[in-house]
Amino acid sequence: MHVRVQLRYAAEPSAVAAMLADPTYARTRVEASGATVEQADVTGRADGAFTVTTRRSVPTDQIPAQARSFVGSTLEVRQVEAWEAPESGAPRPGTVVVEISGVPVRLTGTVSLEPDGAGHTTLTYDGDLKASIPLFASAVENAAAGAVRSALEAEQDAGARWLATH
Repeated sequence: MHVRVQLRYAAEPSAVAAMLADPTYARTRVEASGATVEQADVTGRADGAFTVTTRRSVPTDQIPAQARSFVGSTLEVRQVEAWEAPESGAPRPGTVVVEISGVPVRLTGTVSLEPDGAGHTTLTYDGDLKASIPLFASAVENAAAGAVRSALEAEQDAGARWLATH
């Protein structure tokens, strides 16, 4: 299932990249999604290439009931965003992978930061979500895609607050 989510921020791409590369913000964005932070690490710097790795525990209440018995009451979700160094005047590209431990569900795709006029930035997540669960793949993919969208929308709110105060 294809998933595309665009988040908009009232800041320049360099400020949004600095936010994304801040380990404190990495924790804040996980908490904003309603999850428990297990790990939030950043390697590299916002002015060069950097990687953000988070692990979170999330409740399984958005997974279809018939599949919930296979996964328990919480899931561990690992997200890795690898951002390339910025190039003057070009959108800043990266890759994203989201894996759910113990469940054959994985999202792989791209991320990008792009100026959106008058000091605004669009952060775009664009990827494919696959569930390899016999009989329930479609239902799980729909639930997982909805959970990804909800988490990213919550992160947008947290990011807007972060940018307003930092």
